[in-house]
Amino acid sequence: MVIEVSVEKRMESKARHFRLDAAFSSREQCVVLFGPSGSGKTLTLQSIAGLVTPDAGRIALNGRVLFDTQSGVNVPSRHRKIGYVFQDYALFPHRTVLENVGFGLKNDWPWRLSRDDRRQVMEFLEAFEISQLAQSYPLDISGGQKQRVALARALIRKPDLLLMDEPFAALDTLLRVKLREELAKIRRAFDIPMVMVTHDPEDIRVFAETLVIYEIGRVRECLHFLKSDGTDLEEVLAS
Repeated sequence: MVIEVSVEKRMESKARHFRLDAAFSSREQCVVLFGPSGSGKTLTLQSIAGLVTPDAGRIALNGRVLFDTQSGVNVPSRHRKIGYVFQDYALFPHRTVLENVGFGLKNDWPWRLSRDDRRQVMEFLEAFEISQLAQSYPLDISGGQKQRVALARALIRKPDLLLMDEPFAALDTLLRVKLREELAKIRRAFDIPMVMVTHDPEDIRVFAETLVIYEIGRVRECLHFLKSDGTDLEEVLAS
């Protein structure tokens, strides 16, 4: 993966004024955005996905320009070939697991799954070991199962990039350990690059090949390292 991000965005309300001016680039497969709450990590992620339009800047993925204010490029989110897993998973409560995963396959209205679509969705559910939940609703499944559903929905369209916003934040400690292992396995199986937002140093230990450290509204440092290169993570995070 080659990703280039340089974005500026001003957010204003009666209670708060925030300015994001963040830039980083990476050629690694796993990029982790790390820093305090409110520093602009999720806003950056949303800008990459096309859910938020920056005031200025440039975003490119594998040489394909997704956003550039100078040249007037702003590819719609649905055409960016990017999968997004939200912090709360954003599953449709009124649709079954099968329908949630299959929703990303269709662009027309009224929405329905064809026989071929259903077969493809069931193959994904089996790959994620949740086929037994096909007719269940989000309210009836666990946090770990919800994450698998959200991942399957994000990956079923075979995106060029997976974005994850604090994917383990809502889970207890033991479940986080298990699902980190599962996510690492899934990412390798699908061979998909990933950008992850996190507050948890353990996510950095497991996933980071490029670490982007945020301060309020800006990138303080961008570190490129492989997890096996002997980098002293504790020293990095304490600096």
